Amino acid sequence: MKDVAARAGVGLKTVSRVVNGEAGVSSDTERRVQEAITSLGFRRNDSARVLRKGTTASIGLVVEDLADPFYSPLSRAVEEVARAHGALLINGSSAEDPERERELALALCARRVDGLVIVPAGDDHRYLAPEITAGVATVFLDRPPGRIEADMVLSDSFEGARSGVAHLIAHGHRRIGFIGDRPGIHTAKERLRGYRAAMAEAGLPVSEPWVALGPTGSDRVRADAARMLDGSAGTAPVTAVFSGNNRVTVTLVRVLAEPERRGRPVALVGFDDFELADLLSPPVTVIAQDPADLGRSAAELLFRRLDGADDPPRALSRPTKLIARGSGEIPPLD
Repeated sequence: MKDVAARAGVGLKTVSRVVNGEAGVSSDTERRVQEAITSLGFRRNDSARVLRKGTTASIGLVVEDLADPFYSPLSRAVEEVARAHGALLINGSSAEDPERERELALALCARRVDGLVIVPAGDDHRYLAPEITAGVATVFLDRPPGRIEADMVLSDSFEGARSGVAHLIAHGHRRIGFIGDRPGIHTAKERLRGYRAAMAEAGLPVSEPWVALGPTGSDRVRADAARMLDGSAGTAPVTAVFSGNNRVTVTLVRVLAEPERRGRPVALVGFDDFELADLLSPPVTVIAQDPADLGRSAAELLFRRLDGADDPPRALSRPTKLIARGSGEIPPLD
């Protein structure tokens, strides 16, 4: 900074004001300082800045899987809000492993991020209590925190699933299957609850072989789908399926497109939209979340805390939207 000040013919305080975007510097002086910075290759020492200000101007984002298309717009929205606040985003994947989530979150805290946005994999987040007490603002996204009080932003999974299954019922279906994610996951439980609520509201029984929760790998989903569609569990085959998330839906689209199943069309509604869903045959009816809105809402809530808000933890619920495209409107054959 001394070299920059000497070349520009100004004091150290003026260089500091220019570097930090502070007011009180004329345009001509700012130009001379910027020219000196460029010619000398000056770079701000962020380590010294951390020691001086006690903040890093960075936040962490922990999601289930950065490769999942759902998290791309969500992560981008968090990044845009962070950028607007002059902060850097550092993100990573928990792989739906509670221990990996814990390690990643604490590693980010050890690097002194100012705040965290977490899509939780576990159900016990007391390990973060000391960090939150120490001033690390924390917002939970898509799923609630476990065993601590903290801000959260959730989609209305229950109402989304209820409306999707009600849509199938309105198109004449009475035997409707549900294939979802692992039962310990909050969103999976809420979507199953919405499925059961819609069936109960219509006075329809739920045969337990019509319900399957578990890992979203294609082998498991294919096996459960075949059992429901073939009636191999001792009940009549389902005429429609409600899918608990986009990964399950993609596998079901492949199953339903197999040559041996084309003569018996099955209706399908999936939770979460996905790329090219509108171009398939038939186009896939979905319950769409807005991942960008979720990410933006969580990041704005985080920076609200970083700006000093100290009111009780908030729980924000974001709505879903039914997009009818064709697959959910196929009538039952019997």
